[in-house]
This record gives sequence, C-alpha cells and structure tokens, in this order.
Amino acid sequence: MDRLDLDRLDLLSFVPFRLNRLAAEFSNALAADYARFGIDIPEWRVMATLGMHDGPRSANYVVRCTRTHKSRISRAVGQLTELGFVEKLESDDDRREIMLQLTPKGREVYAELLPLLLAREEKLLSCLSKEQVKAFGDILLNLEQSLGLMNCQQ
Repeated sequence: MDRLDLDRLDLLSFVPFRLNRLAAEFSNALAADYARFGIDIPEWRVMATLGMHDGPRSANYVVRCTRTHKSRISRAVGQLTELGFVEKLESDDDRREIMLQLTPKGREVYAELLPLLLAREEKLLSCLSKEQVKAFGDILLNLEQSLGLMNCQQ
C-alpha cells in the first residue's frame, strides 16, 4: 500500500502511532522494576523528574517536563507522599504554587532504581549498534526541539 493513499492510513508506518507503541512498550518493560516499590508509571515520572535535581521543583514543572496531565501528576504526588518518597513544600515566591522534592527515603529508592532502569534501557536498545543508539538519541532530540519540548535538565 502506498503511504500517500488518502483512502486509508497505513497505521504501521504512521510515525505518531509507532512512537506511541514504542513508548508504551519501553514504559511497561521498566515498570516491573519500580512496581516492587509500589509505584507505577506516572509516579516514576514524578520521581525521575525530581531525581534529576537537587532542589525542589514545582508541580507545574513536573507536568511540563513529563507531558503528563496535571490530574495524573496530582494523584501520583499524593501516592508518593503517602509512601514517604516525596514531600510538598510551599514556594518562596508564590504560596499558591506547590513545590516538590524527594525525601531521603525517596532518594534511596531513586538511587536503587536508577542502575536497574539504565541496565534495562541498555538491554532494550541492545538490538542497535552504538552508532545507531547515538543517531536515535540525536533524532529524538531533534524531534523534541522541533516540537518545543522543554529541556528538563534545567
């Protein structure tokens, strides 16, 4: 079937569909590692975002960085707070803004999970050569920048 056939979509060659499938499979593969700590995908996204930084970050920052709906982030933060992995703080600049940071217990879990998740990522990418992994990372960065996605490292 020609990709330009306007009568029907070749879903398996449609990049948004393919990226979504890959993202779902990668997330599910990683989920087994953090599920043993009682957390799921949105909760891990919060922890991963906070774990990249030493100081607190706003809940809105986590929403923008993860591209996850604020209601899901709010529920994830509630669960992580109950588990003692995340604490909420008042913002020095705006009392209405909720600031989040990993607790010492949350940092321990993050530190324990990080090597496991990086090893699983390496295994998932093992079907690619080192050059392909680098090229894939470059392509992802180009796509992220073209879509105006924020740099979460800042």
